[in-house]
Amino acid sequence: MKFVKALMLTALVSGLALSNQLLAAEGNQITPGLQSVEVMHSGKKVMITRSSDKDAKIPGTFAKVARHCPPFCIQPGNAAAGVETVGELEVLGYLKRVGDGDRKVLVVDSRTPDWIIRGTIPGSINIPWNKINVELQGTFEVAAEADSLHDILVNQLGVQEIEGNLDFRNAKTLVMFCNGIWCPQSSTNIKTLIKLGYPSYKLKWYRGGMQDWVSLGLTTVNN
Repeated sequence: MKFVKALMLTALVSGLALSNQLLAAEGNQITPGLQSVEVMHSGKKVMITRSSDKDAKIPGTFAKVARHCPPFCIQPGNAAAGVETVGELEVLGYLKRVGDGDRKVLVVDSRTPDWIIRGTIPGSINIPWNKINVELQGTFEVAAEADSLHDILVNQLGVQEIEGNLDFRNAKTLVMFCNGIWCPQSSTNIKTLIKLGYPSYKLKWYRGGMQDWVSLGLTTVNN
């Protein structure tokens, strides 16, 4: 009898512990129906969740509110005509598609490598903004970046070259972001791609970028 009571007590304690864990997990969901999103990043599985640390703070890098304009001017709500501005849930939706094997979608971090090492969105790839922005000073530099851009378009973004012309019909849907509302890098790249012929409906802009992402306690990774 004592053994049965002890067993029942153990089960009750275990059940309460499990319930508390579930409550903690449920209280930390991304949305009422979404706990996490699994993606691949640099060949490893990463689970995107929200931080459960109640004492967590926004990293100092993204806590600054005074940034000199130009170049760090507040960006408009729309990057360009026909380009959809998206939020975190839409980004997570695209990341899930990528994680599920959809090769027609890319989430692109437009920042330079010195920023990437401070943290990026899991499942994204890095194409630095200066590899797409061909409006640089100096003839040699422009030529070098133009060659780099052609390689990116054909080998990463799904653009085809047919008889010397770029064909964007099979180009991938790009979700582009940078540091946040004060960062012009991703929106500048979007405008450049449109000038080259990239369909605007295949370009999505995560305006909030890294600053909004970290402010919501969402998972980041350091490349």
